[in-house]
Amino acid sequence: MTITPDLLLRALTLPSFDPAPAMRAMAPLGREARRADPPPRQAGVLALIAPDLADGLQVALTRRTERLNGHSGQMSFPGGRRDPDDPDFWHTALRETREELGIDTDGIQQLGALTPLYIPPSHYDVYPWVGFLPALPALAPNPHEVAEVYLAPLAALLADDCKCTAQLTLPNGQTRAVPAYRLCGQEVWGATAIMLSELEHRMRAVLGC
Repeated sequence: MTITPDLLLRALTLPSFDPAPAMRAMAPLGREARRADPPPRQAGVLALIAPDLADGLQVALTRRTERLNGHSGQMSFPGGRRDPDDPDFWHTALRETREELGIDTDGIQQLGALTPLYIPPSHYDVYPWVGFLPALPALAPNPHEVAEVYLAPLAALLADDCKCTAQLTLPNGQTRAVPAYRLCGQEVWGATAIMLSELEHRMRAVLGC
């Protein structure tokens, strides 16, 4: 089934959608509760959507470089910490996307927001947005932040074989199994998977599947 910008717009503006079950579906067991003291830092991220070559839509995901202090090597959306000069989190997400992917973000259409999410390891409140570009320009990823960019078909989120279990190695050497998506040959878990799960279930609600 073809996913269109109009379908996404409807999915993101559903009047009576409860995101909590969708987010829990891809959250690791025993995920730490939000700590309010000290106040979490704030960030904005962007699920950048653009047409693919199969008449569908794709979403841009990045693999963070190993040199970054937080969440190094992980799959994520473009985004980062809110700057005091950012008027809101949408502008934070656009600014960070421009810096990370090396593209002009002026033409990105705001489709809507996903539910803000607390990230325990880095103590951040993250505000995710969904934006659409009619055509994805050539990317020039920032080599200090982005190791690779992947363009995942949105329809893949609805596939039965898209979900898997990732085995993480903790700092103490133990392993932990966490739910994940398998997209573009990569395992996407943690906060990014939780955000994608909300988007998936919103699309399912509109499609009736």
